[in-house]
Amino acid sequence: MMDNKFTTPVPTDSELEILQVLWQNGAQTVRFVNETLNKQKPEKEIGYTTTLKFMQLMLDKGLLTREIIDRSHIYSPAIPEEKTQEQLLNGFVNSAFRGSASSLVLRALGNGNTTQAELEKIKALINEIEQNK
Repeated sequence: MMDNKFTTPVPTDSELEILQVLWQNGAQTVRFVNETLNKQKPEKEIGYTTTLKFMQLMLDKGLLTREIIDRSHIYSPAIPEEKTQEQLLNGFVNSAFRGSASSLVLRALGNGNTTQAELEKIKALINEIEQNK
């Protein structure tokens, strides 16, 4: 989904799975991505041609880049993982929490699944943010 030519495309859930394989493993062939996806979810096998079609569409959308080396098509993410995460998170906060990041954080921390180590990291992040203001 793109608002104008300067907007970064938002990946679908399936596209995000492909991007995660590439962010984790670096530039790869369609075959590698397909095999990795099938190892991750053996109960839901994805055909090679389906993965190929997704990656071709992602190339057209600007989510991937492609380099041809010795007749092999090597795909790479066009957008860094952090930028994609930020974009997805901002969209989620805007749609589900009316733009309130604090509501998101309070809901996430209030679920009772936060470990002591995670709380310490959160405290350190809050201290860092306060010191930089």
